[in-house]
Amino acid sequence: MIFYPAIDLKDGACVRLLRGKMEDATVFNADPTAQAQDFERQGAEWLHLVDLNGAFAGAPVNDDAVSKLVSAVDLPVQLGGGVRDRKTIDLWLERGIRRVVLGTAAARNPELVRSAAKDYPGQIAVGIDARGGQVAVEGWAETTELSALDLAKRFEDAGVAAIIFTDIDLDGAMQGPNIEATAEMAEATSIPIIASGGVSSMDDLRALKESGAPLDGVISGRAVYDGKIDVAEAVGLLRG
Repeated sequence: MIFYPAIDLKDGACVRLLRGKMEDATVFNADPTAQAQDFERQGAEWLHLVDLNGAFAGAPVNDDAVSKLVSAVDLPVQLGGGVRDRKTIDLWLERGIRRVVLGTAAARNPELVRSAAKDYPGQIAVGIDARGGQVAVEGWAETTELSALDLAKRFEDAGVAAIIFTDIDLDGAMQGPNIEATAEMAEATSIPIIASGGVSSMDDLRALKESGAPLDGVISGRAVYDGKIDVAEAVGLLRG
């Protein structure tokens, strides 16, 4: 399993939201590039970026900050937030993003996911963000009638690199991940699943690892910034 420290970008700064609400943002570092370099020094193997403004705008907003960050580290970076069309996918991959995450587009335009995954093998992921088991889109501002499991199964044969599953009700709340729902999704599809949302301690990482679910990785943000998860220790735990 891979540990992904998260950098969420809002107005060029590194922040964390509480349950996906933009008005509940806490700034942890005004310099996301410096934060990425610090994660690299601590032994991170990947970085997970989210363009929060882009998720609401439906187009890249923090592109300058992202480009600067990517050029300053040697780590592979996956990025989501506001990726709704092929032009944006091409843009991010050209700028050095290793893996692009499609969330709203996966629910609204599944054919875009399929065509991009075919043209960019290993570089397209699907972000499934759920509230009460139902898929949320448009920067989590709208909850659909589509279940998270049904959306995951739609891409079983699409060739996507991974599904990033986030329980919005737990994201940033430091209450632990939804292990049951995450394990259920991992067992329902052959697509690699990356757990996200609520991972708040080393014990949470151990619980996910020991759940028996075939998880590919775990994302955590706030717990890392609060010092409750040590990056080097987390990488060793999940790799061990």
